[in-house]
Parts: sequence; C-alpha cells; structure tokens
Amino acid sequence: MLTFHLPRRPLGHICTLAGIVRMCGFIILVAGLVSFSSAFYVAAGADINNTVNMSGAAHGRFMYFAFGSNLLKERLQLANPSATFCTTGRLKDYELNFGLWEKHVDNAWHGGVATIEFCPGAEVWGVIWTLSNDNLKSLDNQEGVSLGKYSPIEVSVETDNGVTLCRTYQMNNFHACPPSPQYKQVVCLGAEQNGLPVEYLKRLEAIKTNNYSGPSILDQIKTVEKQ
Repeated sequence: MLTFHLPRRPLGHICTLAGIVRMCGFIILVAGLVSFSSAFYVAAGADINNTVNMSGAAHGRFMYFAFGSNLLKERLQLANPSATFCTTGRLKDYELNFGLWEKHVDNAWHGGVATIEFCPGAEVWGVIWTLSNDNLKSLDNQEGVSLGKYSPIEVSVETDNGVTLCRTYQMNNFHACPPSPQYKQVVCLGAEQNGLPVEYLKRLEAIKTNNYSGPSILDQIKTVEKQ
C-alpha cells in the first residue's frame, strides 16, 4: 500500500489562496496515485489467478485438449501415464481434418492423422485431460514437435463450467489424406468412451478411410487392454 506524508507548513502559509490551491492539487494527485495503484494491483492479481486456474501450473499439471487418437484413454496413456480425464468440451471456429505433414510419408498409423484447422462457424468436440508437467516432453514427442510435424498452440475450449485455456497441437504443412480404419476406430472409441455428443460421433463414423489392413498402434493398445 502506498504511504504519503503531507508536507508540514505553518498554518498561516496554508491559509492563503495560493496555499489552498497548492494543497488541494497535492491531495488530488495523491488520491489519483492511490486509485491507480489499487486498480493495477487488482488487475494484475486477477490475471495471475486466471492463468493458474486455466493452466493448472500451481498444481504441477497442465490442461490438454485432445481431438484425435488421444481421445482414447488407453492410447494417450501409452506414453503419458499421468493423463487424467477432466471434462469434455468444444473448440469453436475450428474443423477436424485428417492428413499428413508431408505427401506420401509413412507413419505408425499408415494413413492420415487428425489435426484442426481454423474455420469460422465450425466446431470440434474433444476431451480435456490434465497431465503432469513431467509428461509435457513425452506428449510433445508423441506429436512430433521436435521433428516439425505438429506445433503446440493454446486454445479456448468451451465446457459446461465455462471456458478453459488448453494446450493442443496443430499439424504443420498439412496435406489431406484419409485415415486408416484402425486410426478411425481409435478416434471413435475415444469419442464414445468419453460421452461426446451422439451427432458428433455419427460424423466421426462417417469418415472415409484408406482401407489399410495391416498392423498399427491399435495392436499395442489392445495388448495393454488385455494386461
């Protein structure tokens, strides 16, 4: 709290017109500074509190919005065991797409994988997970951040309890490519597992695939489920 000391002057000096004017001006200046200081403190405190609430940094965890294969708990926890379900939500003005970061590049899913693209009026439903900060690197590695496949971005996700600021990932150099049936199955299983809207689930089930029939990460997920 700011503290000010009024200058000591003889009473006769103050009780002149000029003295009164100077004293009034000083009081107004002090009041203004105190008001500004209080407003700045409140505003700064509100920002700090909001950041902590949204990111969960105070608890050593962060919020992650999943919309692709990481909708399925068993898939996400393969490399990120601290992942815990928080809630479902929707991301407005984005659409779900499937593709690759390079044309004809092979990958563990043998087809296109999910990303989000800005699209006014569209929406993407997904799951908000909380993860330990210790899993931030493993999640980045899963998304190929260091290889330039995806970039982490911050998005505002609408939930039943308000808007939550989350980390998510967007593909770089997007090239459209249909997903494999196995990848589509994991996305749909995750959407169903976490209770995404029925209409949105129908949209996912209508996605066309590339008809790939070989092994994929789905086999690892099935192995974990049997253990």
